[in-house]
Amino acid sequence: MSKKRTLENFFSPVSEKKPRLSDDAPKNHTHVSTTPASNHATYPFPISDFPSHISDQLTKSPAVKGTVINNQPDLDLLYFQPYVPKSIERDLFEFLRRELFFYRVQYNIKRGPTETTTVFGVDSSALFRPDGSLVDAQSGKPIAPLSSRYRTCRPRPIPACLDRLRQTTEAATGTSYNFCLVNYYANGNDSISYHSDDERFLGPDPCIASFSLGAKRDFLLKHKPLPPPPAASSSEPTQKSSPQKNKTPPSPSKLQPQPGSASTDKPLKFALASGDMMLMRGRTQSHWLHSIPKRAVPSSKSGPRSNTAADPGRINITFRKAMTKAGTENYYCYNVGSGKVWKWDEGRVDMLVVEQGDGERG
Repeated sequence: MSKKRTLENFFSPVSEKKPRLSDDAPKNHTHVSTTPASNHATYPFPISDFPSHISDQLTKSPAVKGTVINNQPDLDLLYFQPYVPKSIERDLFEFLRRELFFYRVQYNIKRGPTETTTVFGVDSSALFRPDGSLVDAQSGKPIAPLSSRYRTCRPRPIPACLDRLRQTTEAATGTSYNFCLVNYYANGNDSISYHSDDERFLGPDPCIASFSLGAKRDFLLKHKPLPPPPAASSSEPTQKSSPQKNKTPPSPSKLQPQPGSASTDKPLKFALASGDMMLMRGRTQSHWLHSIPKRAVPSSKSGPRSNTAADPGRINITFRKAMTKAGTENYYCYNVGSGKVWKWDEGRVDMLVVEQGDGERG
């Protein structure tokens, strides 16, 4: 059994021991961060901060003004094309893929294949101090690991790199966020079926900011089926309709079908490019479903989860706000689970299991 690390300061030197990857992985990168890495007792290894050329450009985000999309019933979107400046979107994608740790969780519900994902944050009932300790948001009293507050998980703070993006997102959207979920799509074979993020712990009409980095992927939205109209009461008298002569029936083009009916099965489609951000707000989550369908790409000899030159992979980052501890337990259960830690290997051009050393799991 590895020796358990005591709770260290959240920021620690970059020179901390990293997980051992393949021998042919490159050891130097063009841009190197000069700021301390983020570290925590729940991290398998430290996470580097952004190089200055990325962090400097992120302060100028969003790159363009968002477009409001609310021309459908119950739909309220703010679409940035792009949000991340084009000068850094590729570097940002490669940095996060290289520096973050991931998990592979197999869902029991019909959601899609095994996902490569990770999560950071804690709900509004608690917060992290600068030294990384977890305390009650109201009283400031420490919350012990695996205490009665969080029996099934160990929350971990958002690392400095992702927290920079969170802060600029809050400024651009006027909404606060306390959770960051990151999903990695190796290629077009990775997908997620129709669902909505309408859990009670998010509160009514939640705002969710969704970033897309890497390969372009379709983002589909369709309205949830509407309940059938109530049947007419049998006690009401039936009126005999009188013939109406010379009345022109309405044009088919002026008939507005109800969302969810057979004539509106075709979903809305957005081709999300690298650097784009879609803010879903208002009644969107409670009345609409969204998905990322599979996308045909040339096959790879390395396997169905490997990258190809035509599809380098995609990272999806979502910021959201969980109001209660049920949100914390849900996100760590479904985005960490109990499996192994995975990390990008530059030499193998793939995600590989890493040796965790003396790090802790979330």
